Amino acid sequence: MDLEVGSNVYRNTDGTVEIEGVPQLEIAVKPSTNALLINFALFDESGKMTAKLVDSTLMFNERRAYELTKAPSRVTLTHVESKKIVLQIEMKKPDLVVLTRGGFHTVKGHLFEASPTEWKVDKQRASGTTQDLNGGAVKLG
Repeated sequence: MDLEVGSNVYRNTDGTVEIEGVPQLEIAVKPSTNALLINFALFDESGKMTAKLVDSTLMFNERRAYELTKAPSRVTLTHVESKKIVLQIEMKKPDLVVLTRGGFHTVKGHLFEASPTEWKVDKQRASGTTQDLNGGAVKLG
C-alpha cells in the first residue's frame, strides 16, 4: 500500500505509521469490502491516552471528547468541542491512502500536524518527498 502524508509519498508500506519511533497509526483495507480499517492511539500533551480507534471504531473516548465519522473510503476523527479535525484519512485509489489532515499529540507529547502540503512534528517537517519503504513502516519525526 502507498501512503501519502502531507504531500510526501511513501510507497510499498505495511500500513504502519511510526511517529517519533512509536507505532501510533495503522492503516489497512478490508479485502471483502475495500473499507478502510484504522487503528490509532490519541494522546494528550503529557502522553496520556485519551482515545483509541480499533478497526475504525472508537473503542476508548475519554470524556466523550471525540466524534468519529466514517464511510468505506474515509475516516475522520474530530474534537467535539473545538470542531478541529484530529485525523482524516481517505482512500484515493485501491492502493493509495492519504492522511489528508490532522493535528494530534505523539506519545512524547509533541504536536504532529499534517496538511495537504507537509507534515511536521516538533522541529522536523517534510514536504514533497517520495520514498520506497519495501514493505516497512512509515517513520515520521
